[in-house]
Amino acid sequence: MDLGIAGKWALVCGASKGLGFGCAQALAREGAHVVLVARGAPALEAAAAQLMADPGRPAGTEVRCVAADITTAEGRAKVFGQRGEFDIIVTNAGGPPPGDFRTWDREAWIKAVDANMLAPIELIKAAVDGMAARGFGRIVNITSSAVKAPIDILGLSNGARSGLTGFVAGVARTSKLAGANVTINNLLPGAFDTDRLKATMAGTAEKTGEPIEAVMETRRAGIPARRFGTPAEFGAICAFLCSQHAGYLTGQNVLADGGAYPGTF
Repeated sequence: MDLGIAGKWALVCGASKGLGFGCAQALAREGAHVVLVARGAPALEAAAAQLMADPGRPAGTEVRCVAADITTAEGRAKVFGQRGEFDIIVTNAGGPPPGDFRTWDREAWIKAVDANMLAPIELIKAAVDGMAARGFGRIVNITSSAVKAPIDILGLSNGARSGLTGFVAGVARTSKLAGANVTINNLLPGAFDTDRLKATMAGTAEKTGEPIEAVMETRRAGIPARRFGTPAEFGAICAFLCSQHAGYLTGQNVLADGGAYPGTF
């Protein structure tokens, strides 16, 4: 299927590895020009080089990278100084650390809200009016399955990402955006084989005293698919949400978790 986004410009945050890189790779393979953003320059440059060497990327598709902290005003200014307009934005920031809510002070909460709620909102605010004027826009926020099924040790993430979810539910459904072919959706990963998953599992292992290998196996056993997801398949879902074919899909929470969530809705 041709997703119809060849030649579009995409900004992908947290793109040096994991799910962000999976999204960037999928978009580049569809012919979208991609600007990768992450804090660490060496890893980011390596990711950009990998995309440039990808035989699945159509010739002429540009790959740029900006080393910046997208959760700060300075970082966002640096990104938009590289390019002022984007047709596609994938928001993504490293999740807050796991732990016991009794140990989190105000600073920890503010940091989580800044990274996982306010930064995506700032990116949405910076982009949607231009998208609407051009008649095309796709924003995908990488959040978490914990929005639907909260995880006790991920309270910072549960709270901040749920706030973003509520905001998107309202703004995505305005006629000024939906009526102008601008969509905003949230993509909720379950257990994917990433550094983030390993960190969460390490937190559980520390809390329970179990070996991390046992914790990982228990988690796999609780997934009907009996495995963790891959960044490549996550990226494919993201690319579809960014496609011409997804114009009638907005304000939604798309859960990719191998069937782990037990609810009907």
